[in-house]
Amino acid sequence: MRRRQFIGLIGGAAATWPLVARAQQPNRIRRVGILMPTSTDDALGQLWHAAFVQRLQQLGWEVGRNLQIDTRWGAGDTARFRKHAAELAAAAPDVILATANSIVGDLEQATRTVPIVFVSTIDPVGSGLVASLAKPGGNATGFIAFEFSLNAKLLELLREVAPGVRRVAVVRDAFVAAGSAGFAAIQTAAASLGIELSPIGVRDADEIERGLVNFASLPNGGLVVVGPPSSIAPAQRELIVGLAVKHHLPAVYATLGFVAAGGMISYGSDNLDQYRGAAEYVDRILKGETPADLPVQAPTRYSLVVNLKTAKALGLTVPPTLLARADAVIE
Repeated sequence: MRRRQFIGLIGGAAATWPLVARAQQPNRIRRVGILMPTSTDDALGQLWHAAFVQRLQQLGWEVGRNLQIDTRWGAGDTARFRKHAAELAAAAPDVILATANSIVGDLEQATRTVPIVFVSTIDPVGSGLVASLAKPGGNATGFIAFEFSLNAKLLELLREVAPGVRRVAVVRDAFVAAGSAGFAAIQTAAASLGIELSPIGVRDADEIERGLVNFASLPNGGLVVVGPPSSIAPAQRELIVGLAVKHHLPAVYATLGFVAAGGMISYGSDNLDQYRGAAEYVDRILKGETPADLPVQAPTRYSLVVNLKTAKALGLTVPPTLLARADAVIE
């Protein structure tokens, strides 16, 4: 199968996955809480949720028979995350699935007893979520999205496809520790490439639009959007992609959702793999293991996705060497 085939980023691929029941589970209905970072109508969020639930089904957990799931959708709203975190913790389920550092932090403030499995976090040790990757030690464990060094790779990819770029706007959430640290990692790479950086926050749509419009008023500009994915709401994601195209800014993103919305290039871990892995950890916890003894896992691979349609609209020719490395190409 050619890697150019772009398979089901936001659609029905999940619906075709086999649902295979394995070991017989106890008759008692177990309860799992899920705190999703997106809104209920976000296609990627729905796909991640489906990947988690279907992997649980493959492991023998069936909603209505031996499993009850309570899902809350944060929609990128900090206040809503805190409210839902408190509600889920108060309900005392058997385990909670959460996404990204800030959401896990809200849950850990709400409970130190309910097991938490997280996905798409960055530097959980530095953020104080776990004691160490090998031995988390508390009530939380899970999967990290990427290491900070990945952000330097985003800058290198941007320069590869747009060698004339001399100025780069870096969109990141300054109120998330991972966003600030990600910007610091890019600064190191920018110095060696002779690139001037301009940080832009994502506090609200006005801040994003004002920052990008002002940045685009000068020539030779490009755009990098760093993780974590849940710190940027779907509506902001579409705004950023739209502004990049409108102002002819070549852009590279840390998460696939931006390319699905029309962005040029993404390079990052596969969130579907992380949600499937989270289901396996939830299964192990429901069977008696504890988060303290389950190591935090890093991605085993990163995916490069190129949107040729967007690149052509920006007047850019993607180098054949980059296309050859791509895991998927949108034409």
